[in-house]
Amino acid sequence: MPDINNPTAARLMTRSVVSILAETPVHDIALLLAERSISAVPVVDSQGQVLGMVTEADLVRRLAGLADTKPGWLARIFADPAGRAERYARTHGAVARDIMTEAVVSVAETATAADIAHLMEERQIRRVLVLDEGRLVGLVSRADLLRALTMPEAEAPPAGDDVIREAVVEALRGETWSSGYYSSVAVTRGVVSFEGFCQVPGSRRGMHVLALGVPGVRGVVDNTVPMPMAYVAGI
Repeated sequence: MPDINNPTAARLMTRSVVSILAETPVHDIALLLAERSISAVPVVDSQGQVLGMVTEADLVRRLAGLADTKPGWLARIFADPAGRAERYARTHGAVARDIMTEAVVSVAETATAADIAHLMEERQIRRVLVLDEGRLVGLVSRADLLRALTMPEAEAPPAGDDVIREAVVEALRGETWSSGYYSSVAVTRGVVSFEGFCQVPGSRRGMHVLALGVPGVRGVVDNTVPMPMAYVAGI
């Protein structure tokens, strides 16, 4: 059963994605991005197979290339011919095929919002293409991901205090920053109480958020205190 709190790309993506063909002139691409107020456009073949992506950065690189100067004889000796040829093509190309970025970050329709968010954060990008056997079927942007946070959360089935406590303790065991070894957990009518010592100053905030994320938790009371320095020195 799908997790409505972590929807898939199929549910989040924008399906009507503007795309261009490989032979689209650079001038037309620039106009398209400006008129549509978009920062990138996928490049596809006649079958909808993705070939690459033209971004604002690609267009700026081409513009910057007009100011390139020919290297001196010493620079030519140590220059990478293949690299210089690649830059020349990308900065002097007249059509999408010449200037596009071929390494496209994509996901399948089954990718979850969490997976996509992690990918965006890791790659420092603002969008991912959604492909089905190489064919463009949609696009997920940061704005689309924000919609996942506004969707109604799934109703958690009622859980007893013992079940909740076990879930909190188990979750704490999996976090290296928690003070689980120096604090105790109690649950009364869905309210989690932490007692004992807090070893790491920042762990109190983490423990609070962790507990609230456990299904059935109605509140958190933190009665932990900083661990005495004398005890810390003896560890």
